[in-house]
Amino acid sequence: MIVCAAVIGQQNNPLYLQTLQQEGGDKSLRFHYMVHCSLDAVEERLAHPPKSLGEPSDAYLGLLYPTEDFKIYGYVSNTRVKFILVVDEMVPKDEEMRLIFRRFHTAFVDAVSNPFYTVNTPIISRGFDASVQTIMTTV
Repeated sequence: MIVCAAVIGQQNNPLYLQTLQQEGGDKSLRFHYMVHCSLDAVEERLAHPPKSLGEPSDAYLGLLYPTEDFKIYGYVSNTRVKFILVVDEMVPKDEEMRLIFRRFHTAFVDAVSNPFYTVNTPIISRGFDASVQTIMTTV
């Protein structure tokens, strides 16, 4: 089950973070910390992509790192916007995670396509909130 979903901007600025656990501010702060720490793994993967010559790069970064209670997965768009998902003990298969990230990316594109949205600012949208909530709970 996905317990946290985050969108990080091109300059590693947080654009969006939603958690499922409603256990107070301390848990939310813990997820902020995990997402922030995962950016090092994302940057490392982007700097040294594991691909052969002539093969297109994959937006899905896979497992970035595990913690004691969670596993952190990553995805990066062509515009270097990063998507981070924190998953608890029930980890979906790689193909399922790819599909989840594609849905997450599509919801993001829909949200930022709003003509009233300013690029690289926090995403405040009830529609995006609902889409992310649906993605997080249907795993």
